[in-house]
Amino acid sequence: MKVQKTRRKRQKEAGIALLIAIFILLLIGVAAIALVVSSGTESALAGNYRSSTSVYYAAVAGLEEARSRLRSNNPNSFSNLPPGSFLPPPGTPLAVCNPVYVLNPAPGEVVTPWDSTNAYYDQQYGQEFGGVCGTTAPPSTSPNTTSVWQNSPLSSLPFPGPPYKWVRISAVTEQSLKLDTCPNDTSIDATLVFYGVLSPLCPPPNPYPIPGLNDRAAGAQVLEVTALAVLPNGSEKLVQYLVAPIALPPFSATLTMAGQTANSVAFSAPQSNANYRINGGDQDAVGSCVPGPPVDAIGVFNGVDEGNVINGGNGGTGIPAADRPNYTGSNAAPDVNVIASIPPTLQTPAQLEALVQGIIQVADVVIPGPATGASLPSSMYSPNPNPMTVVVNGDLDLNGWKHTGYGLLLVRGHLNYDPDASWDGIVMVVGQGIVTGTKGGTGVFDGALLIAKTLDAGGNLLSPNFGLATMLYGTNMGGRGMRYSSCWIQASQPGIRILSFHEISQ
Repeated sequence: MKVQKTRRKRQKEAGIALLIAIFILLLIGVAAIALVVSSGTESALAGNYRSSTSVYYAAVAGLEEARSRLRSNNPNSFSNLPPGSFLPPPGTPLAVCNPVYVLNPAPGEVVTPWDSTNAYYDQQYGQEFGGVCGTTAPPSTSPNTTSVWQNSPLSSLPFPGPPYKWVRISAVTEQSLKLDTCPNDTSIDATLVFYGVLSPLCPPPNPYPIPGLNDRAAGAQVLEVTALAVLPNGSEKLVQYLVAPIALPPFSATLTMAGQTANSVAFSAPQSNANYRINGGDQDAVGSCVPGPPVDAIGVFNGVDEGNVINGGNGGTGIPAADRPNYTGSNAAPDVNVIASIPPTLQTPAQLEALVQGIIQVADVVIPGPATGASLPSSMYSPNPNPMTVVVNGDLDLNGWKHTGYGLLLVRGHLNYDPDASWDGIVMVVGQGIVTGTKGGTGVFDGALLIAKTLDAGGNLLSPNFGLATMLYGTNMGGRGMRYSSCWIQASQPGIRILSFHEISQ
């Protein structure tokens, strides 16, 4: 009996191991399927991220190409195109409802953003400008040019360029921006928008979304740069900048010394150097640039400073009587004159400092001071000179620097000039406003020099008047002086400031 019961119990338990094995295999299968699904999801997410990142940077590349080519000193600048064929001539704003396009088709593609049947039709234009321009389609006569990636040498590279399709450059108004840039006028109107100099209707403190933005024709015109990128897999991205060039003041003299109160300028010319001259006659054609009419040799802001420069005072010795014929320009020698109309950006320390901060934002290189000539980037002067915007935050001593610099040099402290050096472009000594020199040499400035004291010794902004701007050369100071060159001034303009950036939903 006992043996029979044991057999029956074992028969009931028969097959349980198989069920357990099947259950375990089922769990393993579910886990394997989950891993496969998870891996596929991660791969899809990674692919989507790659596509999203790639198309984003492709679109930004389009924005950056257009921003770079808006600079007049870029070798591929839009200003090098036939006059009036793309952007209006310098000094003439781009009109609203007159966009221009940079096209970047892939091989075999046709990109016509103004054609509603084209795969890359510019729908965003109508969304933004339809109510302003009365049409949703960009003008079929929109001027256009090709991307740098379509031209040699980039077109011959063994890899393709960024796949953006077009970049649109447009003028903007309050209506297109849907933004009242000057609430004091109580309207959102169709006036072109400018940046950098507030009109009297929009005085500081500036409560507006972008400080410095206003709808009066002062400062630099605000342009909207929009780029569309499309990847082969169909991923798209539309991004947009608002940009404005740094509006440097017109240099109406070879040397400008800023000051508003009596005894605010000190000037000492070399007294034992018959070769030293400050010449306001425009010269030095650069590329297609043609020199213009002469300007004053030295420009000051008031009659007292005119006397200080010529006769000495406030610590300076002035210009030796025998050397005064060397200071020539648009007027009789010594050509030292009060500037008839002081540009807005030079009227107060605060306005000039605002300009300086804009230059610092777009500078190619910012160097902490004290610095020497060895601190300056070699790409600026050799072996192939490349005009750059260089800022020295402090003192700069050029002793022993025997090169020619190209571009815009902004010194915030004390510039000690060695006439073994030369400079082609713009030199601004703004902050402490001190220029000195005592050595021999044969260097020369071609362009323009601006000196202004806007900060006290502690770096605090002076207000409301400029401090003591000084240019004190030693008796035996060498060099050949300064020569005005509107062409080098034009070639040394700083970059284009980004006012805003955003991605546009599609």
